[in-house]
Amino acid sequence: MIFLEKIKILKMQNTNQFYISRNYKFSKNAASKPKMDCENVLSKLGFENLGFKQSNHPSSAVGAIISFLGITKGLILLPFSSTLCMQYPLSKFFSYKVRVAKLKRCKIVLIVHDVKTLMGKNKNVEKEMKRFNKADVLVLHNEVMIEWFAENGYKGKMVPLYLFDYLLAHNQELPEAPKEAGREIVFAGGLGMEKSAFLYKVDELEQKDFTLKLYGNGYQKEKVDEKSILDYQGVFAPDEVLDKMKGNFGLVWNGNAIKECDGAFGKYIKYNNPHKTSLYLLAGLPVIVWDKAAVAKIIEEERVGFAIGSLDELSEKLDNINEESYYQMVSNVKAIRNKITNGHFLQAAVNNALH
Repeated sequence: MIFLEKIKILKMQNTNQFYISRNYKFSKNAASKPKMDCENVLSKLGFENLGFKQSNHPSSAVGAIISFLGITKGLILLPFSSTLCMQYPLSKFFSYKVRVAKLKRCKIVLIVHDVKTLMGKNKNVEKEMKRFNKADVLVLHNEVMIEWFAENGYKGKMVPLYLFDYLLAHNQELPEAPKEAGREIVFAGGLGMEKSAFLYKVDELEQKDFTLKLYGNGYQKEKVDEKSILDYQGVFAPDEVLDKMKGNFGLVWNGNAIKECDGAFGKYIKYNNPHKTSLYLLAGLPVIVWDKAAVAKIIEEERVGFAIGSLDELSEKLDNINEESYYQMVSNVKAIRNKITNGHFLQAAVNNALH
């Protein structure tokens, strides 16, 4: 069943729905991109920004002041009994925004980007869940994450996002999809040991007749042999990387090992939807993902890639993909990436949250 076809976008009919923008220190940072895109999709959906215009001041101190003043302005203007859409994490101003919104009897819809407890950054589940329970509705990554929230004490309504949207820059066009099946695998994101130590073990694979093209920061060149299958391409901003990214597949994998996704970040992939998944799809690349990752379900149901239990399986999987099956995957990717770049998934989730 292609369940995405059942999602329908409802047009907002009133303007009693708001968000409050803030300063994002790095406009060209992968961490800022999802939150900035969410604000733009909310505007498209009919939400009004009550704060200052979205800004990108590089100074942490100045940025914090801009955010505080903009949020304060927005909270003053926030009408009683309206709907406020927020994003999480928002460590500095979360309690401030929630307190005022609750005093004004507003409905709070919270778009959750990351869960610190699941990431291993916070051991106190009850404390973080107490924060989440201040929201009336949560927009969560997928059904697996929803189940975890229910088991750990969240009491409100929860709706799945399925995939993060990834908006194109002004005048930017979708890159051309790959034309033939090949053995160039793209991996984008943090390349350091904390998140991606597995990269520096791929040369230990028995079968490694493919190239792993790396895009991101933290590359450990000194750990890589000259004959490595790793091929470092450089660091690019989120809007630029689309035009630089060339390959046949995109890899979603985290952690320390090649046989599974382990470690804190490896375990997190069992619950979250990595933003890089949307980046690959937007680039026209079918996705290769760990079979225990939460996002594997949508990848396989939509037939926009395939899942593997271990990187040991990758070469054989590639051997079994003929031109016809690859073209079908690319065709499916083209259909779903149009939704990603139009903000379809957040629009559907927010409409679900409000109705």
